[in-house]
Amino acid sequence: MEWRDEGLIIGVKKHGETSVILEAMTRAHGRHLGLVRGGRSKRMQPYLQAGNSAEIVWRARLDEHLGMFAVEPTILRTARLMASAEALHAVGLVSGLLRLIAERDPHPGLFETATLIADHIDDAEGLPQLLVRFEAAILAEAGFGLDLARCAATGSATDLAYVSPKSGRAVSKAAGEPYKGRLLPLPAFLRYEPTTESPPPGDIRDGFRLTEFFLMRDLFGPRGLALPQARSAYLAELAKRSGWSA
Repeated sequence: MEWRDEGLIIGVKKHGETSVILEAMTRAHGRHLGLVRGGRSKRMQPYLQAGNSAEIVWRARLDEHLGMFAVEPTILRTARLMASAEALHAVGLVSGLLRLIAERDPHPGLFETATLIADHIDDAEGLPQLLVRFEAAILAEAGFGLDLARCAATGSATDLAYVSPKSGRAVSKAAGEPYKGRLLPLPAFLRYEPTTESPPPGDIRDGFRLTEFFLMRDLFGPRGLALPQARSAYLAELAKRSGWSA
């Protein structure tokens, strides 16, 4: 069996004395693992780093086998990652979130968003918005998507200011005012398509707090898992730069 696909490298583990098991998020074949012979060589190591993109050929005798990867690097981002602690932690966060998705289950939308994040990994102002949106996309792909289009109480599509922690649905400012102490703030940027403008730091903070609540309740908590350490490390770096408490 054999296939060829685009891949974003999200993890590498040593295997034996000279090889590695490479983990990649691919466009058509989902999160996939494969053995790379000679992957620990000085020639291959710079290519097989999380955050790099590659053309991947997978071969195996049977579909259920681990199989072998042949890797041809296409975009190397290691130098950009090493220049920024935020960028390094962001790649770790994306990788940790992608591991919530079943192996070999295609999610082309997540591949596209993860690759977009990798392409903007050193865009300190735009990256936080992309990461919040990616966390929301992970929830949606796992079947726990937030409904932020209309107010759960009135059906209105305007003046949305809160999210119900019970239903994950938006609530308008007027309808939610009496209960705002029990509701989660809805940052304005999550109600619209991504833009080149960076949202205010307070909105970014609220966005991460919103997705964190549902990630823990619906995905990490039921599996007995903690949020990725890279997430808290990224937020700590972001908080230092933005001036808010992580």
